[in-house]
Amino acid sequence: MRCNKQAYFHITELKNGKPLALHLCESCAQEYLNAVEVGGVPDDFVESIEESLPEVAIDEETAAKSCPYCGITYKQFRSQGRLGCPKDYEVFHDELIPLLESIHNGETQHVGKCPPRVSDSSRRHYELLRLRNDLKAAIDDEAYERAAELRDKIQQLEDAEE
Repeated sequence: MRCNKQAYFHITELKNGKPLALHLCESCAQEYLNAVEVGGVPDDFVESIEESLPEVAIDEETAAKSCPYCGITYKQFRSQGRLGCPKDYEVFHDELIPLLESIHNGETQHVGKCPPRVSDSSRRHYELLRLRNDLKAAIDDEAYERAAELRDKIQQLEDAEE
């Protein structure tokens, strides 16, 4: 991130053969894309992004931590910017949480966005889908109090549609 605005564009730039993740707001992304069209991104643009990235000190034990399923180490993940398999989310859970929070503005889960010009019925439909998925997860986790709350919310939304 180059400024303090929320990042909407996530671009991976290869610099000296190594991936550099760019998380840019709309105006910074436009500046970046204009620079690419003109003939290359200036080094000072990429350097300003690198300077704003938090330094993540990785101790040797964490760097050597590896997934028993795919064999990728945490150090390999950090250099490639890519996990090796779905089990890596569990294996590297403690290390991934701070990264996810920095990408998703303090959250650990990407929830997406509704387009600004969506009708109320579409929003209700989306909300019903989300609540039903949450209800299924609550039942699977045997969180019955949470499931009852979700059931009631679903019923309220369905009643409001009629």
